[in-house]
Amino acid sequence: MVGTVAVIGAGLMGSGIAQVAAQAGWTVHLRDLNQASLDRARTNIAGSLKKLADKGVIEDASTPLDRISTTTELDVVAQADIVVEAVFEDAEIKRELFAELDRLASADAVLATNTSAIPITLIASATRRPEAVVGTHFFSPVPLMELCELVRGHKTSDETLARAKEFAESTGKTCVTVNRDIAGFVTTRLLIAFVMEAARLVESGVASAEDIDAACKLGFNHRMGPLATCDLTGADVLRNAARAIYAETGDPKFLPPELLNRMVAAGDLGRKTGTGFYEH
Repeated sequence: MVGTVAVIGAGLMGSGIAQVAAQAGWTVHLRDLNQASLDRARTNIAGSLKKLADKGVIEDASTPLDRISTTTELDVVAQADIVVEAVFEDAEIKRELFAELDRLASADAVLATNTSAIPITLIASATRRPEAVVGTHFFSPVPLMELCELVRGHKTSDETLARAKEFAESTGKTCVTVNRDIAGFVTTRLLIAFVMEAARLVESGVASAEDIDAACKLGFNHRMGPLATCDLTGADVLRNAARAIYAETGDPKFLPPELLNRMVAAGDLGRKTGTGFYEH
């Protein structure tokens, strides 16, 4: 299965989704609000493809890159079989966008959201076709991570879910399906509980970040500890996801500790800013 996909949002997640779709043979329209973001995304994609070509993972870097066009115009979604939203993790921003996608996209398009925590049903309720809305939660960095979490909203149709799965699998991902639309789904719910508790242990002086991560790697055979994962993903991203799950559930294990709030306020977001639980 190949066709045309529109990816909305040229940040790390959006550009990664655009890249793997192009590698799989899809025609990709990457849209963002400003050209500077699009230029930066295209440069990053070109660099990532070159690394893969140098390692022999793909034959050449130019062919996938040629499949990606960039634009600041949202009406490009009218050309897409599948639209994948990858904008800021804010429910109202996503709902406003999906109302526009509902107006502009073709009648048979799949409308997918890359949210990691916001209920799909809430996003879909901004449209007149909630049966066409589905969660496609890719993982960062998208070109390297093998998983895609498919999330069914309350009214997501079997056909929509099947088409989303076919798209994700065409990009080389293994899919798991979340059949109940709970906040945080499966992966984010587990990760957030783990990271928040690890951050609380650091905050209270029980153990250092290094020792907590070492305990998880050596004791549980995890590839990466929870606080290193937080730095990789972004403290702001995980803090926002935790807030969303806490708002939905009221469960205190998802409430971000003060340490994480202060890190975000100070701009210590992890690898993307050079400082988080670790120096990078």
